[in-house]
Amino acid sequence: MGKLRITQVKSANRAKKNQSETLRSLGLKKIGDVVEREDTPQFRGYANTVIHLVSVEEVE
Repeated sequence: MGKLRITQVKSANRAKKNQSETLRSLGLKKIGDVVEREDTPQFRGYANTVIHLVSVEEVE
């Protein structure tokens, strides 16, 4: 199973509360933070919730 590399590219200052909480659950705290997570439906859903704030790449 592959991995997802998720990078925060925009601030969560004006984001809805659930979106900023989703960023925290992914492990992203500030612009430029990068995390790698397993490519599961759960993390895909997290990424889709905040797709306007992050960049998502597939990593093998």
